Amino acid sequence: MPEKVRLAKFIAHAGVCSRKQASRLIDQGEVTVNGRAANHIDHVDEHDDVIVLGEKILAKAPLTYFAYHKPVGIDCKLNADDPTSLIHSLPKTTRVYPIGRLDKDSRGLLILTNDGEFCNQLIHPDYHQPKRYLVTVDKSLDSDFCKKMAGGVPVDKQITLPCTVTQVSETQFCIVLKQGLNRQIRKMARFCGYKVIDLYRTDIAKLSLTTLNLPEGQIVSIKKSDIL
Repeated sequence: MPEKVRLAKFIAHAGVCSRKQASRLIDQGEVTVNGRAANHIDHVDEHDDVIVLGEKILAKAPLTYFAYHKPVGIDCKLNADDPTSLIHSLPKTTRVYPIGRLDKDSRGLLILTNDGEFCNQLIHPDYHQPKRYLVTVDKSLDSDFCKKMAGGVPVDKQITLPCTVTQVSETQFCIVLKQGLNRQIRKMARFCGYKVIDLYRTDIAKLSLTTLNLPEGQIVSIKKSDIL
């Protein structure tokens, strides 16, 4: 007899979304268990009737992984009613979701998966997986910019963790982050007196767009071992 697991974990393992997103859906009343509103403390297995967003969750889905070269203008929120939503670019054969997000004005590498546990390994601060960005700003960088950014600056009432920042050209720098606050790089640059005009994520952990040679707007199947 299968062991019952926490509801959010069950939903993540079914490939619907991450555990964090599953918890949010439970809070929003979008999940039922055996005909009643779900609770976070519910433990379920494949014999329970679990409905998420009106759709019954069946057996554990095969785990799949994709790399996507996101263009500017694509919104990472999975909203079917929004023509700019990432949902319209996802594979039709299986339900996947992005690990971490790029804002609509940013471009570059996204990892898409239905592996909730792996998602947690990539985005949870305990694991500190590096993400590399190439950033262009609106004016010439001063001599103290990289040192100031690397040492940590105030963002959302906290000081950002130390990171690696290297100047690439007069108005461009490379930054490697191991945390992911909301619009972090844009806010860090703004604190230092600069406006980001292009933000391009090139690498997540050991996966790189350069190695993939993936054109903008394209998606490709990858292996979990390609990432970590």
